Amino acid sequence: MQVLQGLSGLDAIPAGAVMTVGNFDGVHLGHQRLLAQARQRASVGRPLVVVTFEPHPLAVLRPQLAPPRLTPIPVKHRLLESAGVDVLVELPPSRDVLQISAMEFCDLLAIRLNVAHLIEGPDFSFGKGRQGTIDNLRAWTAGTPMQVDVVDQLTVAITNLHLVEVRSSLIRWLVAYGRVRDAAICLGRPYTLCGQVIKGYQRGRTIGFPTANFDCGQQLVPDDGVYVGRCSIHGQVYPAAVSIGTMPTFGENKRQIEAHLLGFEGDLYDQSLELELVDFLRDQRKFASLEQLKLQLRQDMLRVASQATADPTRPVVRVA
Repeated sequence: MQVLQGLSGLDAIPAGAVMTVGNFDGVHLGHQRLLAQARQRASVGRPLVVVTFEPHPLAVLRPQLAPPRLTPIPVKHRLLESAGVDVLVELPPSRDVLQISAMEFCDLLAIRLNVAHLIEGPDFSFGKGRQGTIDNLRAWTAGTPMQVDVVDQLTVAITNLHLVEVRSSLIRWLVAYGRVRDAAICLGRPYTLCGQVIKGYQRGRTIGFPTANFDCGQQLVPDDGVYVGRCSIHGQVYPAAVSIGTMPTFGENKRQIEAHLLGFEGDLYDQSLELELVDFLRDQRKFASLEQLKLQLRQDMLRVASQATADPTRPVVRVA
């Protein structure tokens, strides 16, 4: 996949491309469905192009409202490439870019770049004031070679059997409340924390449960609790008991992400790892003694060992 930057990157797109514009954070099932249909349009030899903002425009317009990432940039690139994207154009949310009107951007795609197909979801909008709606797009491109295709919104059944529309905003909400299995159903894969292993308090090794402490940067971290997880190191997958919180038994108040990898021995400091979260296991709580904590940890490890290989997705999919 070729990655291009800025408005100049748009000029490098070959004529006749199939394009979709969006943030694509998470590259969830809805995104995957849209990209699959775009890939079909591109199968006759036209390149599939994704145009996205990097970072999210709210990071410039209203930083306090900017959503945390579901997928770090390298992971987003990998997922888009695996979905069949040929060219990714990343637009910076600079003032000159954000001031482009929807009609001007539409003219850029349809006339200057000669895009053959623009494929979007039903609630797509873009441009200054978000005036680039599907209806406006169709009106503005009438009489041009560019065809606007709309992919229906995807709906899935989550674990409580409620039907939900798959959106990045919903997945952020699910992850924030620790509902990582429901997030996995919407993503089509386990929610994965990506980070570097850093030094922590090193208390785990003193009680027989050494942990790797993760720094996940700007990625969204689930609610406090203990989770069933797994981690691949040099091609081998290890079950992982993942603790997110402040270690209340030890009186700490610094929020940490710790993972005890069952069966692993070795030094992971400064390594970059991906930690898949399979399901929520239990709440964080303060134990009256170290022995009670160790007893609970032994019980946790038994459950982690039996559940870590589970597939947390298994969605029931319907199209709204």
